[in-house]
Amino acid sequence: MQHDDVIWSIINGTFCSFKVRTKSQKFCRNEYNLTGLCNRASCPLANSQYATVREEKGVCYLYMKTVERAAFPSRMWEKVKLSRSYEKALQQINEHLIYWPKFIKHKCKQRFTKITQYLIRIRRLVLKRRKKLVPLSRKIEKRERRKEEKALIAAKIDTAIEKELLERLKSGTYGEIYNFPSHAFDKVMDEEVEEESESEKEGEEEEDEEEEEEEEEEGEVEYVAEEDFEESDISDLEDMDRLQGDDSDDESESSSESSSDDQDVKKGKKLKARRKRPRVEIEYEQEVDQPSTSKMRAKT
Repeated sequence: MQHDDVIWSIINGTFCSFKVRTKSQKFCRNEYNLTGLCNRASCPLANSQYATVREEKGVCYLYMKTVERAAFPSRMWEKVKLSRSYEKALQQINEHLIYWPKFIKHKCKQRFTKITQYLIRIRRLVLKRRKKLVPLSRKIEKRERRKEEKALIAAKIDTAIEKELLERLKSGTYGEIYNFPSHAFDKVMDEEVEEESESEKEGEEEEDEEEEEEEEEEGEVEYVAEEDFEESDISDLEDMDRLQGDDSDDESESSSESSSDDQDVKKGKKLKARRKRPRVEIEYEQEVDQPSTSKMRAKT
C-alpha cells in the first residue's frame, strides 16, 4: 500500500534527489512537478492522485496518475494529447479532471497557458530574421591564416620559377639539351600577343575618342563677355593677326616679282599719305626792280 504522508515525511525530513535548497525557498527538479516548488500539495512522489501538463516538440500533453495504477510503474501515467486550440484544450482538461481537487485543476490550466504563450513567442522569433552567431576558435583561425600565407608564398615562388624558365627558353640558354613541354611556352606567347592586341585596341579607341571630341568642339558656339576676355587672349589674337599678315606677304611674293613691286609701291604711297605731318606755311616775298623814269622816257 502507498501512504502519501509517510513518503512526504521521509522526503521532507531526510533527503530527496530532486530537492534544491536556496536561502528563501525549496525547489523541485522532477519533470512531472506541476509548479516547480517542493511542498506537500505539488510533490509528484507524495501524491497518489496527481496530474500535470507537459510539452513535447511543440505539442501539449496532459499526464494523470491514479492509485489504481501504482503497482504498475510502466503504466502509472495516463497521457492525453491536448488540442492546438486554446479553448478546446481547456475543455479537455475540465472533462478529464472533473472530480479532481480544484488546486490540481487550476494549476494544470495555469501551466497550459504559460506553455502556449512561450510556444507562440518561439514561432514569432523563428519567423523573424535574426543574426546567427557562429562560434570560432582562435586556434582554427590561426591555422587557416598560416595555411593561406604559406600558399601565397608557394604560389609566388612557382610563378617566379616559371617566368625565369620561360625567359631562359626564349633566350635559348638551354638549347636542345632538355625536351621541355611546349604548352607553357605557347601559353605565354599567346598571352603576350593578346596583351599587345589589347594595347593597340585601347590606343585606337583613345584616338577615335579624341577625334570625336575635336569634331564636337568645332561645331560648338560660345558667347563670352568683355570682362571674361582677358589681356592674354587679346595678345594671342594680335599675334594671330601678325602671323596671318606674314603668311599673306609670303604668298604674294611667291606669285610674281612684278606684282610684288607694284604692291610695295602702292603700300608705300598709302603709308606716306596716312602719316600725319605738321603743317608748315611758307611765305615767298618777291622783290621787283622798278625802272627809272629817265630810261622810260628814253624808250618812248
